[in-house]
Amino acid sequence: MTKILIPFYSAYGHIHTMAKAVAEGAKDVEGVEVKIVRIPEFDEVQKAMSGQDAYVQAQDAQEDLPVATHDDLKWADGIIWGIPTRYGSMPAQMKQYIDSAGGLWMNGDLEGKVTSTFISSGSIHGGQETTAITTIVPLLHFGLIYVGLPYGENPEQLTTDGIGGSPYAASTVAGPDGSNQPDERDLTMAKRLGKRVASVSKSLRG
Repeated sequence: MTKILIPFYSAYGHIHTMAKAVAEGAKDVEGVEVKIVRIPEFDEVQKAMSGQDAYVQAQDAQEDLPVATHDDLKWADGIIWGIPTRYGSMPAQMKQYIDSAGGLWMNGDLEGKVTSTFISSGSIHGGQETTAITTIVPLLHFGLIYVGLPYGENPEQLTTDGIGGSPYAASTVAGPDGSNQPDERDLTMAKRLGKRVASVSKSLRG
């Protein structure tokens, strides 16, 4: 079996929804096993946000998912990261998980594995592309092989509508107040990304 890991961090549920679409696409490839894991929230953030209903509901919806470990990264043949934008780059929760994997980097445990990202941001110009691009840098340091989301497979990108999607990553626009849910076109592109990473991972593994 080709093993696909989807580690994600999601404060308000947008990336969680996208993660399920990515997983659905990956499962379309025969002989693929998919595992979704969550990056845990910081305790101080949970306490500070405990009065926000949308945040609490989103966290409750994720609580039964396993917490991401470094062994998960070693297990996988392909890794698709779910990352919300914070000021144009990944949030501290995801950065801490990646930074703490120095032992994997030192041993070359992730070298040659396939990888990609899916992103959310508050607005069209709120960091969808910069978050994907800046995330590529540490992933390349680990020796991962980055797979993008080409125009030829994703005509939805050729639009002036306020949706996600770029050659760098699948993405979605949460809205300034976080009230938007992923557009069906966002989910379609997320599924295609999952299928593409799974297909490439299977080919390399074979």
